[in-house]
Amino acid sequence: MRAYVISEPGGPQKLELKEIATPTATSGWVLIRNRAFGLNRSEWFTRRGDSPSVSFPRVLGIECVGQVVEAPGGELEPGQTVAAMMGGMGRQFDGSYAEFVLVPSANVFPLQTALDWSVLGALPEMLQTVHGSLYTGLEIDRAETLLVRGATSSIGFAAMALARSAGLEITATTRNPDKSDELVAAGATHVVVDSGSIADAVRAIYPDGIDRVLELVGTTTLLDSLRATRRGGIVCMTGILGGQWTLSEFQPMGDVPTGVKLTSYSGEASDISADQLQRYVSLVESGELSLKTGPRFAFDQLQDAHELMDSNRANGKIVVALA
Repeated sequence: MRAYVISEPGGPQKLELKEIATPTATSGWVLIRNRAFGLNRSEWFTRRGDSPSVSFPRVLGIECVGQVVEAPGGELEPGQTVAAMMGGMGRQFDGSYAEFVLVPSANVFPLQTALDWSVLGALPEMLQTVHGSLYTGLEIDRAETLLVRGATSSIGFAAMALARSAGLEITATTRNPDKSDELVAAGATHVVVDSGSIADAVRAIYPDGIDRVLELVGTTTLLDSLRATRRGGIVCMTGILGGQWTLSEFQPMGDVPTGVKLTSYSGEASDISADQLQRYVSLVESGELSLKTGPRFAFDQLQDAHELMDSNRANGKIVVALA
């Protein structure tokens, strides 16, 4: 099969298209004919050499959609439409930048859908991450207001869609004022232009602070997000759009306001059930849930897709579709 193998960290050119052996499934694993996959920021970090737990050479890619080729354990039928994500995929073992993908059966979700592969390919990791962030990280069933920091990212738009369907009032941030109307159309009640410090602007809307903050920019804005949050509120750091993993000279007693809770979400496939994922996919298919997707690339254009991700100009989830 054809697969993109990375042997050392670096730029998009380090993803080399090669012929490698097609894997064989054993009990507890499922072999999938890959039809499409989304690109994820974690793959960008790994490609650059910023994921110390990942060894090279490796086939990256933490999600895919496609059809079952074989499932020796009998969990799924050949030809069945499935999504697969996480569980060490593209990190501890080879992932989805390939024509066939071997995945633990626990990380494979059967789906009933007529969505085009290139649309379906944008959904699994995005839906899982947002669902886990909102319900496991932020416990939004006990909240009324939500701030999405970094709202113009694909995860940001998906978070607004799911939070809006759950009845929350949403405040969205963007560094570009020209995107305000787009965020309002996506469900934001309030839009705050992010200069790096927004706590005062948020508290002008909610004097006691906001209930929940989904922090997608990361450590570069985290402390300011904590200051925007009310006592008893929760800040969940899920994204690192700011490109910085660590927070230097962090002082918990001074930097975390009294009564504000700080958590993070890196997630696992087990945080969403097959029924929940199917429900979200069905809502997308019916048009009841609108998620913003970005450019689509052919498999031979993977390096180009990574170059676009490097530039931060995708304006939505990048999907690579296989023939």
